Amino acid sequence: MKSTGEKSILKDDPDKIGMQSNFPNLFADTTWGTVTCTFEPLNEIPPLDLISNVNLVPFKGDRWLVLRLQTGEWEVPGGTLEPGESYSDAISRELIEEAGARLITFEPLGAWHCFSTASKPYRPHLPHPEFYRLVGYGAVEIIGNPENPEGGEQVVSVEFVTIEEAAQRFRSINRFELAELYQLTARIRESKNDG
Repeated sequence: MKSTGEKSILKDDPDKIGMQSNFPNLFADTTWGTVTCTFEPLNEIPPLDLISNVNLVPFKGDRWLVLRLQTGEWEVPGGTLEPGESYSDAISRELIEEAGARLITFEPLGAWHCFSTASKPYRPHLPHPEFYRLVGYGAVEIIGNPENPEGGEQVVSVEFVTIEEAAQRFRSINRFELAELYQLTARIRESKNDG
């Protein structure tokens, strides 16, 4: 996997993207069960010992990869770090498991900064009660079928779609924050290509 840097464009020039005003669902406080999260742009990777999860907004050319789960819901690739696993190893593993894809490039984008009110971490090796769900974007290539390991979310299809189609699929299941995450990523890619 090639990384073009450990810094994100978002804090470098947030007005260029107009992120808070254009992506209010992404930047709104979110609650997932006992966890409250706020999406934050990055100017550097969060402390490595506080990263518990990683997600990737994957693309190939001008198409964006989305996952369809056995439940019928749409999802973005990613998951929880295993004991001793780095975030880069975790996203590479998750892509193989969930999409049958190889990561070619990785750019940090932001992170959900999370706080849990649970009495213990989700898994014993994970940071608690404060942790980060790191989000990046990158080019991928399909090299096989999803592995769908036992106990994980079961992926029934991996599709490359336009940015409009990706956003619509997430909106159709009320995942407005994921629709905006993909749209923000597309806008960042456009702004980098113009620069």
